[in-house]
Amino acid sequence: MAIKVSSLAKEMFEASRTVLEDSWPEIKDYAKAEFKKIAESMAMIARLRAAGKLTQKKARLHLEIQKNASRMVLLTVEGLGIIAVERAINAALGAVRDTVNTAVGFRLV
Repeated sequence: MAIKVSSLAKEMFEASRTVLEDSWPEIKDYAKAEFKKIAESMAMIARLRAAGKLTQKKARLHLEIQKNASRMVLLTVEGLGIIAVERAINAALGAVRDTVNTAVGFRLV
């Protein structure tokens, strides 16, 4: 199953909006870019898994690296704390959990 990056990114963006409501005007451009990057990473993971080129361990590591990079970007927005950023990333990933896990064939998210 292929992952459609634009759909995944949009779902994650919308899920994070409710968590970051108070800071949305300042964060929305960053959130859009970061969730697109995460969606692209998950699509690449799915492609590499389907081709037998990526283990589950390396897939999880790759996703964690991308999440950490996005976390750092979102934390640069003034007024956003680690708890708000974590909640936003978790909400975003929760919104696409079933799609991604089905695509990779194991519980990645």
